[in-house]
Amino acid sequence: MTPTTSPPPDGPGPPRVPTIEEIRANRARLGDLVLTTPVRRLEGDAVDAAVGASTRIWLKEELFQKTGSFKPRGALSVMLDLDEAALARGVTGVSAGNHAISLAYSARILHTTAKIVMPHSADPFRVELCAAYGGMVEFVEDVHVAFDRAEEIVRREGRTMVHPFEGPKTALGTAGVGLELVEQVRAAGDSLDAVVVAAGGGGLSAGVASAVRQLLPEAAVVAVEPEGADSLHRSFASGRPEAIDAVRTIADSLGAPRCEPYSFGLNRLMLSEVVLVTDDQIRDAMRLLFSAGKLVTEPAGAAALAAVMHPLRDRLDGVRVGVVVCGANIGAEQFARNLRGV
Repeated sequence: MTPTTSPPPDGPGPPRVPTIEEIRANRARLGDLVLTTPVRRLEGDAVDAAVGASTRIWLKEELFQKTGSFKPRGALSVMLDLDEAALARGVTGVSAGNHAISLAYSARILHTTAKIVMPHSADPFRVELCAAYGGMVEFVEDVHVAFDRAEEIVRREGRTMVHPFEGPKTALGTAGVGLELVEQVRAAGDSLDAVVVAAGGGGLSAGVASAVRQLLPEAAVVAVEPEGADSLHRSFASGRPEAIDAVRTIADSLGAPRCEPYSFGLNRLMLSEVVLVTDDQIRDAMRLLFSAGKLVTEPAGAAALAAVMHPLRDRLDGVRVGVVVCGANIGAEQFARNLRGV
C-alpha cells in the first residue's frame, strides 16, 4: 500500500511535528505511569477469511493500557507540566467516557482533582469507572454543550482544561503508541507496510502517524472513523477543521463534535488517508477480535480492524499491517448486544 499523504492544510503553515527524540523522551518521562502494551499477531482461519490469507495482522493491544484505553498517554503528557499551583486548582475536561476515566486516574496519581463534563448518553460503565478513580462528573445534554460548560469551569474555578485530543503535548503522548508498535514488531523480526488506527478528534491518529512515518517513511498510516461521526473525514475533504451536528454511531468514544486546528493539521500532514466504516462493520470486527483474539473491545477499539476487513481489504492484500486496538471500556451487557447486532 503506497502512502498518499495529503498536502499541508491551508493557512499559516503546517504544524510542527514532534521528533522521534522528543517522542522517546516523553515516553521515558511517563515511565511506569503508563504501560508498554502488548503487540501480537492475529492469526487463524477466521482471520484469513476476513482479511485475506496473505495479509499479516499485528495488533497493538492498547486496550490493556491503564484505565482501559490509550488516553492516559495524552492526559499525563499535559498534566506532568502543570506547576504546584495549577495542580492545587485541579483539571477539567470533556468526555464520553475514556478521557474522563484517564483524567480521573491521572489526577489521582498526581494528587489533584478532576471535574469532568459528560453527556447524559455516556455509557454508565464508563461513568462508574471514572467515579471509581475519584473523578467528579457533571452531566449535560450533549458534547457540544459540554465544551461550553468545561470552559465555564476553567473561568470560575481556575482548573486547567485538559483537552481530549487537541494540542502538541497530547500528540506527543499518543505518539508513544506508534513508537512502541514499530519497535515491538521489529523486535519480533518483522516490519510494517501500513498502520491503521481509529480517529475521533484525531489526537491518537496524529500521534501514531507522526511516529510511524518517521520510523517507517514508506509505510502508509490510515485513520478510521465511523460513518456517524466523521468530523476528520469531512475536514480532509474541505481542507479545514469541520464539525458534525450529532454523534450517530455505536462507537461513541469516537464521537468528537469537531476537529481542532493543531490535531487536524498534524493528521493532514502525516496521514495517508481517512476511511469510514459502518456500525455493522465495527460489529464484525468486534466478533473477530473476540473469537480469534479473545479480546473484549468497545466499538471504537474494533474500528481499525473493521477497516482492514472491509473498505481497505483489497488494497491491504498481502501487506503487513499494524492495527491499534485502542480501548475496551464497555459493560458486559452492552458488549453482548453489540455482538448480537442489537
